[in-house]
Amino acid sequence: MQCPKQTRRSLLLTTLGTGAFLTAGKFAAAQEDQPGSDVRPQKGDLLVRAEPEHAGKIITPGDLQLGEPPLSAWPKDPKTSVIRNGSRLNEILVIRLDPGEMDEQTRSRSPDGIVAYSAICTHAGCSVTGWLKSETGDKDVLKCFCHNSEFNPREGAQVVFGPAPRRLPALPLAIVDGSLTVAAGFVGKVGAQQPG
Repeated sequence: MQCPKQTRRSLLLTTLGTGAFLTAGKFAAAQEDQPGSDVRPQKGDLLVRAEPEHAGKIITPGDLQLGEPPLSAWPKDPKTSVIRNGSRLNEILVIRLDPGEMDEQTRSRSPDGIVAYSAICTHAGCSVTGWLKSETGDKDVLKCFCHNSEFNPREGAQVVFGPAPRRLPALPLAIVDGSLTVAAGFVGKVGAQQPG
């Protein structure tokens, strides 16, 4: 039989642990439920890292190296510090490419060869997570592994393989005070095609 002190102590520790867990959960939910967190990227927003180990770190041009896989990012309102991660449709892929390999339109919205696209496939709304050699060429492309759609980031993320019906929406960028910022809203509809 347990002594009453051990029972009270166990109860107290359990209560404290539960309270800490609930508080952390409420804090995380509050972060995602902040006003403006689900608003699409706005002109002047900063880009911040989305990966858990670097979450919220402002992305600078120096964070992106030619040929490396894209970084996953969220827009962040510089005035309110709200990260716009309340909708998965705001997730962005940011990558540095050789400007000499880009078409003119892509180059016009890509400072120093840095391009940004929606991370949501236009076919079924899956996340675009791949960066590998294309099925149809020798250059790396963005790939959605759900149904194998591939997008060429050098030519406005047009579809080069698979069932996706349209390109990934581009997010025009600028470099302001050494940070990547949104120059305009998405070019194109974000998300999957609507059922017929």
